[in-house]
Amino acid sequence: MRVGIIGAGSIGLLFAAYLSRLFDVTVYTRSQEQANEIDLHGISLLNRMDRTVAVVKAVPITDWQGSDELTIVAVKQYQLFSIIERLKQTPTMPENLLFLQNGMGHLKLLNDLKGTNLYVGSVEHGALRENLYTVRHNGAGTTNVAVYKGDSGFLQWLTGVVSKVFPMTYQEEYLAMLEKKLIANALINPLTAILQVQNGVLVDNPFYYKILQNLFCEISAILNLKQPEEYWGQVIKICQQTADNRSSMLKDIEANRLTEVDAILGYLLEEADRKGITSPQLVTLYYLIKGKESQGER
Repeated sequence: MRVGIIGAGSIGLLFAAYLSRLFDVTVYTRSQEQANEIDLHGISLLNRMDRTVAVVKAVPITDWQGSDELTIVAVKQYQLFSIIERLKQTPTMPENLLFLQNGMGHLKLLNDLKGTNLYVGSVEHGALRENLYTVRHNGAGTTNVAVYKGDSGFLQWLTGVVSKVFPMTYQEEYLAMLEKKLIANALINPLTAILQVQNGVLVDNPFYYKILQNLFCEISAILNLKQPEEYWGQVIKICQQTADNRSSMLKDIEANRLTEVDAILGYLLEEADRKGITSPQLVTLYYLIKGKESQGER
């Protein structure tokens, strides 16, 4: 099967490295330079045990034709709009599209797509891109996937095949799946970015832990969580399991890049406004991140 992966950041490279063990993979990059580097070196995959090199094809996104049997969109949420516009302009919409974005702000962009099967995913793996063709697999988890629109048959088949080399779990309900990841992202990413700490510090420091609790209460009210203790337990578990990790938002702030705060906190604040719920702590956190972003743009 031909698999196309749009985006060659940490997640795109990670998926390409593992899926190339099963499928014919093409990576679509933002620059010709990165495509050349991947074609020259392959994708170097590092983990605690060893280093492997995956041979894949790499071409700039400008050469993308949408002819792959599965297309995985692994760009950040704020980069997604241009990809969606390009998708709309393709003569034939790809049959199977899997979107791997944080937050839930991207869902409204998918409503305009006419693709046969639209899938969404929630990635629990830890990954860090070290250069244009090298990715470090920091933490093994799973990729939860669900149908957003279309038929489930292909996705269920895919999870069974891919899980042989790279954990992937089929979920029946996309909204519940994305909400769980959204809550973790909304708590861990912005706080670690502002405090400039690793994930585990949020539960080890009793004062930061209290902030975490207060923010969770606001989120729980916005989403009207039926079993909040289950979601809270998952957040604590993630902090503990990824204690030494630096969140993607913290790394974005440190590198003076845009963050995905609009897809994460922005989505929650829109929901709060729609429901007439006040959330002063989330609002403050949102503007703190936006302020950090604006400093990086200077």
